[in-house]
Amino acid sequence: MTIVFKVSDNIKEKMIEYYMDKRKEKTPPYAIFQAVEADTVITLYESGKVMFQGISADIDANMWRDLEKHFNNIDVDTRSTEEKKKDEIDKSNYYFNAIGSDEVGTGDFFLPIVVTASFITKADISFLEKLGVHDSKKLTDEKIKRCAPLIMKRIPYEALILSNKEYNTYHEKGYNMNKIKAIMHNKVLYKMKEKNYPYEKIIVDQFALPGVYYNYLREAKEKVTNITFLTKAEDKNLSVACSSIISRYIFLSEQKKLEEKLGCPIPKGAGTKVDEAGIELVKKHGKNILNEISKISFKNTERILGK
Repeated sequence: MTIVFKVSDNIKEKMIEYYMDKRKEKTPPYAIFQAVEADTVITLYESGKVMFQGISADIDANMWRDLEKHFNNIDVDTRSTEEKKKDEIDKSNYYFNAIGSDEVGTGDFFLPIVVTASFITKADISFLEKLGVHDSKKLTDEKIKRCAPLIMKRIPYEALILSNKEYNTYHEKGYNMNKIKAIMHNKVLYKMKEKNYPYEKIIVDQFALPGVYYNYLREAKEKVTNITFLTKAEDKNLSVACSSIISRYIFLSEQKKLEEKLGCPIPKGAGTKVDEAGIELVKKHGKNILNEISKISFKNTERILGK
């Protein structure tokens, strides 16, 4: 492991004193000293850069990071060079005007699938980061309800809601979940592309290999094909993160509507609480209610009707 960062002059002096008795005889070019501490080799350069190398490099580096923060209120980056390189690769799609899409609801028995495509420019990035959009998966429902309207007011988007009744019709035709998702992503992306926004990339949070994705769309008359497929795409371009948040906001609104219609809480997901709610709904409305409000292909249907 290798960790490199720059220290302030006062920390530099403390390091010189601390490692005085641990220095190696030979000093690399432009270095003040090179020392060994347990399993770590520490090299301090005249420029103020310090390099920690070895199995315990992070332990030694974090000690000086804490001192830098304590004395100078500076939070230095102690990620390894390997981690920084990985992050640079991940960020290679970050600073672009982009259309990105994401979905929610595919694992929910009672609630619909929502797919959204959004367009952001590089000028939107600072605004979105301040809202916490770059950590979209960590946002609570309450934070989603607060920040999504602000995003929807500023960021152009297209959203598509697939009711569970429509999902069941697709499933009866032999469409699997990924094919349904591909069709929905293609529809919202096509609508965004037709608006002629000055995008540089179209990004989809990858759920199928590109060849498989395009094969799902072979019957579609209107297709978007110039797509960059990325895993964990919401971290790599904020257009996808925005789409994730907007989809979740609409999803929560649909949950509220269904609860008001049925007069009872409707849980997310497909776990035990969903089964319990399903049993009560069947008792009250009859088993045909499941055809209207649930994805009947899920195992929950068997469990609910079996009880």
